[in-house]
Amino acid sequence: MDPLKKKFAEKAAALKTEMKAFSKEHGHKVVDEVKLSQVFGGMRGVKSMIWETSQLDAEEGIRFRGYSIPELKEKLPKADGGKEPLPEGLFWLMLVDEIPTQEEVKWLSAEWEKRSDVPPYVFDALDALPKDTHPMAQFSIAASALQTESIFSKKYAEGLNKNDYWDATYEDSMNLIAKLPRIAAYIYRRVYHNGNHISPAKGQDWSANYAHMLGIEDADFKSLMRLYLTIHADHEGGNASAHTVHLVGSTLSDAYLSFAAGMNSLAGPLHGLANQEVIKWIFAMVESLGTTKPSDEAIEKYINDTLASGRVIPGYGHAVLRKPDPRFTAQKVFAEEYIKDDDYVNIVWQLFNIVPRVLGALGKVKNPWPNVDAHSGALLVHYGLKEYSYYTVLFGVSRALGVLSALCWSRALGFPLERPKSMTYKAMQALV
Repeated sequence: MDPLKKKFAEKAAALKTEMKAFSKEHGHKVVDEVKLSQVFGGMRGVKSMIWETSQLDAEEGIRFRGYSIPELKEKLPKADGGKEPLPEGLFWLMLVDEIPTQEEVKWLSAEWEKRSDVPPYVFDALDALPKDTHPMAQFSIAASALQTESIFSKKYAEGLNKNDYWDATYEDSMNLIAKLPRIAAYIYRRVYHNGNHISPAKGQDWSANYAHMLGIEDADFKSLMRLYLTIHADHEGGNASAHTVHLVGSTLSDAYLSFAAGMNSLAGPLHGLANQEVIKWIFAMVESLGTTKPSDEAIEKYINDTLASGRVIPGYGHAVLRKPDPRFTAQKVFAEEYIKDDDYVNIVWQLFNIVPRVLGALGKVKNPWPNVDAHSGALLVHYGLKEYSYYTVLFGVSRALGVLSALCWSRALGFPLERPKSMTYKAMQALV
């Protein structure tokens, strides 16, 4: 048994015993009050699931196993000579609630490299699609195609003991995470670079190898990828993609099908696809104003014109957060250190100074602050990754770390099939 799996097995067995006793003793206690407005409002804020890997606070933002993003940047292991945290370290932390050592992270990088070969039929499936198929659709199809590799499905069909569900899920999760950069880069090179694919490099960390296969060798871009794939990994369990993976996984669908379902959720414009809308809107503003160095006055007028047309300002506002997203701040700090002067980055910073004031003056917006999507596009454009319809795939590769570590926990703790109760409108009327 590998060292990470062994550590997970020990922690999961102990927590399962503790949770069982806790639930038996306190199961009668009321956790939350559900209001009619929440029933009609997409179950917003209803406390209804356990998600061990991260928690979102409206004031402080996301914490991974209790650690803020600045703390993760300080404590997680880094690549040799690098300043940004390695996503391998975050996966280790989410899975076993321990900051890993440098050697443990190197082991995980090497382990994912060993598991990273993608069966040729997956590439054949992608090549059968029209090239203008949205990259997220291709990404989801590739994840589903990989399902034939599922260890969980094979063992379940043979009669897998329910106490061992987590073991096969761990193996599937490790294999899938290892393969995702290769698949994602293949989609990028297929769609935007005439199918001129780049083979994986040996001995690189997960993020650096992904950057290499995309075709961007800039050392600073590899640093950006390490940061990007860390900060997008998880956002507690209630967000749409995470909850989708949890829901589908609760049916005992394997990691591949559960993850593919989550990616279909991430592809929605109200969720992950929003990250392409930000830079798309900025590009449209630049074209409309005729300059990449617009004045604050010109930007404010364009913002007001956008709002007057009945549209929103993409990248601003969040369902939970009531302050600037720490993930936005982390990217701003990165730009301040690595990018001395870039027109699109400067526009993002101008928007940061203008949009909250404009939205706040409307008196209708609970959170006028930027979310993670408000900054990421400008950074990617700076390093040459301008094809914004691909951005959500980057998000999806990162999100695998959080949702699949959580899926391992769901199986280890024996969580049941998720089955909330629905009501008809007439029944609701009768209730009130």
